[in-house]
Amino acid sequence: MIEWSNAFDHAPIYLAEADQEWIMRPNGAISLFKDQIDIVPGITVLRCGGHFDGSSVLYFKKGAEGKGALLAGDTIMVAMDRKSVSFMYSYPNLIPLSANKIRKIVGIVETYEFDRLYSAWWERNITSRAREMVKSSAQRYIKALSG
Repeated sequence: MIEWSNAFDHAPIYLAEADQEWIMRPNGAISLFKDQIDIVPGITVLRCGGHFDGSSVLYFKKGAEGKGALLAGDTIMVAMDRKSVSFMYSYPNLIPLSANKIRKIVGIVETYEFDRLYSAWWERNITSRAREMVKSSAQRYIKALSG
């Protein structure tokens, strides 16, 4: 991260306090936040938790032609069908998150209006109705975890 920050004239790096222990090279470019931070008007970083306590997403209010966009990385992963999402503790080992952690993630993001969701991998995006799909996927996922 530090190299990228330096490449962009020491651009700030926003990291949740909950992941502070993972900072291997402290640097003045790193800004810690507790639960959320507005980095500029209309762009908010939200700590949702997940496979790391500090797992975060970026909410872009004016994204998706003003309908809102969520850049979720692998905190909320778009499934191959591009109509649902997944919540995993470990993607390489296919270990799902607990129902409580899924409820927490969805509880945080559902308070924001977003139509589009971008996840961690190329072309793994939901281009419309993303907020609805996150909520319905979470309900389905929790039901499956419950047996």
